[in-house]
Amino acid sequence: MNIVPQQQQNEPGTLTTQEQRRVQYVTPLVDVESNQEGYTIRAEMPGVDKSGLEITVDNGELTILGHRLAAQVSGEPVYREIRNNDFRRVYELDPAIDTAKISARIEQGVLTLTLPKAETVKPRKITVD
Repeated sequence: MNIVPQQQQNEPGTLTTQEQRRVQYVTPLVDVESNQEGYTIRAEMPGVDKSGLEITVDNGELTILGHRLAAQVSGEPVYREIRNNDFRRVYELDPAIDTAKISARIEQGVLTLTLPKAETVKPRKITVD
């Protein structure tokens, strides 16, 4: 596989933004599939909707950021397992991926990214005259 994650799965971490404010994030669980057409990445990002997604490609790296709003609770929390941290995952991309044609959609907290291979690297059948 030529898509390489740059961080271990489900490993919490922190980032420092330009304002020097520490941001907590969680690595989303991800499935990556490969076929002749390219790659498909499915990432679980519960609580994230379209407006909370930020997906960028820069210098051969795909960065996925998912921001979620903190759940509003009316009472005092007694026990908590659900973290309100944002999601972040970075991949080093295969140079054969056509980054201009990457598409994304999110449904019920699952982000699906389609990363097609460039036409020049796809297998093709050559006819003999």
